[in-house]
Amino acid sequence: MKKLINKPEDVVKEELEGIAKAHPDIVKVFFNPNYIVRADAPVQGKVGIVSGGGSGHEPMHGGFVGMGMLDAACPGEVFTSPTPDQMLEATKAVNGGAGVLHIVKNYTGDIMNFEMAAEMAQAEGIEVESVVIDDDVAVQDSLYTAGRRGVGTTVLAEKICGAAAEKGYDLKKVADLCRRVNANGRSMGMALTSCTVPMKGEPTFELAEDEMEIGIGIHGEPGRERMKIKPASEVVKLLAEPVIEDLPFKAGDEVLAFVNSMGGTPLIELYIVYNELAKICEARGLKIVRNLIGPYITSLEMAGVSITLLKMDDEMKELWDAPVKTPGLRWGV
Repeated sequence: MKKLINKPEDVVKEELEGIAKAHPDIVKVFFNPNYIVRADAPVQGKVGIVSGGGSGHEPMHGGFVGMGMLDAACPGEVFTSPTPDQMLEATKAVNGGAGVLHIVKNYTGDIMNFEMAAEMAQAEGIEVESVVIDDDVAVQDSLYTAGRRGVGTTVLAEKICGAAAEKGYDLKKVADLCRRVNANGRSMGMALTSCTVPMKGEPTFELAEDEMEIGIGIHGEPGRERMKIKPASEVVKLLAEPVIEDLPFKAGDEVLAFVNSMGGTPLIELYIVYNELAKICEARGLKIVRNLIGPYITSLEMAGVSITLLKMDDEMKELWDAPVKTPGLRWGV
């Protein structure tokens, strides 16, 4: 294992200390329990938005805390769900009197712990709505989930709903919008290599030098099929066609195209993937009106890519374009 760390058991704590030192104008970081909040939290009269999950997927979620996106994020240990007390403290810290939305990826631990936190927050008089993201078309059930996994659409929902909350939408309206984003987003990923969890010290799974896995999960969960490596054009087709056919997207739809690095894939390859995806969308009559390209939901150093398509409407486009200032995503400020 080659990693720029000190002790494996200190990775998350020291990462959070680094975030606190790097971005004091944007976020505040709390420890025991660990959570990150926007520097001006709580914003009175604004719906608070909280998400979270295992560490190792940076910048998701802590890198998306700030104006126009998340009000708080709860980082668990690497690839491990955060605990209910983290989620409760984060919820209380961002409660500005208008209620709090929990955006939850569909993983069993995340669902269970966010439910417990929501119940505890409600017992303390905080109104909480929860929306589950389950956009991965690759497999129906996996090692970590009942139903579909939550992946790329999570980032898009956090940005769009964060902008809505910033504009003054009430809790029900923000939650309904989040459900609409989830209903219109579909994703699928693939891996060229495994990754190594620091505490484990060895690869999560084995892939031969000439193999790839289609439909992989962000924790290294098995996908649809293991096969010999193919050219980018064929790989993108294997990912994009199931995504397009699942919603189903149809000619004339306006979409946001999100090409995401799993951590080890460089931008030069992401733009090759985007080029192939744009060709497929054009051939299908889909109009790409927005895009996002880069490492936004990673799996440590895994080489691979995921593709997300979100069917957009005018409201979503306006909210996507709204200003955002977080460590991991910023524009318009």
